[in-house]
Formats: sequence, structure tokens, C-alpha cells
Amino acid sequence: MEAVIAVFALLFLLFVVAGGYAAVKAVGAAKRGVDRTVAQARRSVEDHTLRAKSLAQPGPQGQVAQLRLALRTSMRATQDALHAGVTEDESLKESLGLFERLSAHGRELDGELKRLESEPDRRTLAERLPALRERTERITKSADSLRWAARDRAGRFAEDDLDALSAQIDVEAGALRHWTKSEHAPPPWPDAPAADATTAHQTWPETPRSRPAAEQPAPSAITPPARRPSYPWQKKPRPESTT
Repeated sequence: MEAVIAVFALLFLLFVVAGGYAAVKAVGAAKRGVDRTVAQARRSVEDHTLRAKSLAQPGPQGQVAQLRLALRTSMRATQDALHAGVTEDESLKESLGLFERLSAHGRELDGELKRLESEPDRRTLAERLPALRERTERITKSADSLRWAARDRAGRFAEDDLDALSAQIDVEAGALRHWTKSEHAPPPWPDAPAADATTAHQTWPETPRSRPAAEQPAPSAITPPARRPSYPWQKKPRPESTT
């Protein structure tokens, strides 16, 4: 009895632990989902703010907002393309590693541009704009290169797969249309070989009785018997008139 109670207690404890683990995982997943949603909303709001600043604020502040918006747009698009492609193509892991290194420079430049948005000294800001624009163009150019290379690779694989699929479909379509060959008229039978002149008409050998009397050959004359040879030991025949 005590053993049964111990087993039930152990099972209850396992159920409690499993339920607690599932609850923790569910809470963690929900928290990550909320954080992701909040981060996306924050990025969307910040992008709209930068777009509004680049259009509404003239001068160096507006140009800084334009640089920051171009940098964030390029980096985010490249990140999404690489993360989506690495699930199907393992060779993109190296490209993703290079992008992570590039992202470090991009985040550093984005932070610097964000601080310069509120810079009151427009003259100093205008002097630093060429160097900031050059850094932004270098980073965005590298990010765009990685993104388009990944897309071209995915497009090439899709084209190769489409070519192979088209070839298989052509073979299958030809196999399905094999019945069209049987609809054609069958070839005529070959002509029988010409019969020989001697076998064109069947003839039967004539018997002597079937010939008419006029056509029967005349009986041959009785030939005289041949003279028998004489031998020395034979007696000479006696004449009949020896009286």
C-alpha cells in the first residue's frame, strides 16, 4: 500500500513539474512575442519620425535624418533576407556572419547620427556631413551587395529547379500521350510472294488409263530372243531328221 502511495505521489510531482515547465515556456514565448511586437512598433514609429524629419527639417538636421533612415532601411532589409534564406541554404551562414560584423559598424554609425540630430551647432554638423555620408554609403553598399547576392543565389536555385521540373513534366506528358500513336492506321500487310509458273496451277499426274486411246503409244513389236552363247562343254544338238 505504501508503495502505491509513493508511486502516485511521484506521478503527481512529475505532473506538477511538467506543468510548471510548460507554463514557464509559455510565459517566455509570450514575453518574447510581446517584446518583438514592441520592438517592431518602436522601429516603425522611429522610421516614420525620421522620414518626417528628413522632409520637414531643412539643412544639416534633415540630411542627418535622411542618412539614418537610409542606413536603417538597408540594414533591416539585408537582415531579413539573410535570415529567411539561411533556413533553406546553409551556405548563407558565412554571409550572415559577415553581416553581423557589418551590423556592429552600422549600429555605431546609427547611434552617432542619432546624437547629431539634436546638435545645435549647424556649422560643425555641416562640416562632418561628408564623412558621415561616406560611411553610410559604404555600409549600405556592403549590405545591399550581400542582400542582392543572396537573392540572386536563391533565384538561381529556383531557376535550376524549374528547369529540372519542366524536363520531368515534358517526359511525363509524352508518356501520357502514348495513346496518340495507336490512333494512326496500321500499316498494310505485306504482299504475298508471287507463285512460280510451275506451281501457279495445281496439276495431277496422268495415269495411263486417263489418256484416250488415240494418245496411247503403240505396242512395241516382239523382239526375237537373243542367241544364247555356246560353250565347248555343251553337246551339239542332234538334227531332227537323222533317220
